[in-house]
Amino acid sequence: MGFWEFFWLMIYFFFLFIWIWLLISIFGDIFRNKDMNGFSKAIWVVFVIVLPLIGVLVYLIAHGGGMAERQLQQAAAMEQAQRAYIQEAAGGSSAADEIAKLNELKNAGAITQEEFDAAKAKALA
Repeated sequence: MGFWEFFWLMIYFFFLFIWIWLLISIFGDIFRNKDMNGFSKAIWVVFVIVLPLIGVLVYLIAHGGGMAERQLQQAAAMEQAQRAYIQEAAGGSSAADEIAKLNELKNAGAITQEEFDAAKAKALA
């Protein structure tokens, strides 16, 4: 295998990778789009499968502007869900909840005022 054969093979694999990435992105966006109903999603999927090059170009022209917005919305929702899961798994609570628990302990006589103030400052930090 010569240099130019290897070069064109690498170019071919590069474009094949780009094409697969583009198809995955478009199919993901089709199913992520809440503005379309199920029938229109099915039409787009069939259109992209039957006429791939034309289907991809038409979809990018028709819905390309909203693709980034939908992807950002999904990323924000995933980040929010991850933060909620981490907080729940860590057993963390809000500062107001911790201060309320500390106040109950102080009123019950389990901790002193100095301990309450130190724990309150730690919870607020």
